[in-house]
Amino acid sequence: MAQALIAVTLSALAMTAIVGVRYLLTSGLFAWITSRVRPGLYRGMNKQIGSELRWSLLSAAIYGVPAGVAAWGWQSRGWTRIYTDVHAYPLWWLPGSLFVYLFLHDTWFYWTHRWMHRPKVFAAAHAVHHASRPPTAWAAMSFHPLEAITGAVVVPALVFFVPIHVAVLGIVLLVMTVMGITNHMGWEMFPRWLINSSLGHWLITASHHQRHHEQYKCNYGLYFRFWDHLCATDRGLSAP
Repeated sequence: MAQALIAVTLSALAMTAIVGVRYLLTSGLFAWITSRVRPGLYRGMNKQIGSELRWSLLSAAIYGVPAGVAAWGWQSRGWTRIYTDVHAYPLWWLPGSLFVYLFLHDTWFYWTHRWMHRPKVFAAAHAVHHASRPPTAWAAMSFHPLEAITGAVVVPALVFFVPIHVAVLGIVLLVMTVMGITNHMGWEMFPRWLINSSLGHWLITASHHQRHHEQYKCNYGLYFRFWDHLCATDRGLSAP
């Protein structure tokens, strides 16, 4: 029992370090790109960015715990549905599992996000994220610990129930990281023809999420606009 506890703790610490370094590298990359594409956009925001960094690194520690438990459960106990043999499931399940994970994560995010906009919950937790006015490339993980917990458990929980190839899981984490950052960096990196296309009507980018930070009571999704359209909370695009 003691050995298992030590192994889980070490796994959680390793995943915390991975999440923290991933955040610093990817947010740093997009902040650097912003400085080249939109010079001066973050001028005078050093205090806010410092706050975003501190909250985000705390969130990294929170994200690392369930991720570490899932990683230990997979490697040491075989408890998860993560697989490495590409032929273990039909090949169509590779892209299928990617969509399922993103859709389920998006669904969880939409409804917990709406819940966190209830006045008492907002004041207790979600106000930390909205303190970034406007958000920057460093704000994607700038959460109060209570909010970080709601985001940290989703993917680690799914791997215990929904089969996924380890490489596709890596893609899920990449999409989660990149979209979380690009949706907050204050400008639209995708071309307007894509944003205004039929495909863009269903995808969330900075133009869509920026409006959430402007108006609060709308545009709650993470990856897709499905739930916003279905629940009449979609208020269209901003122009970051």
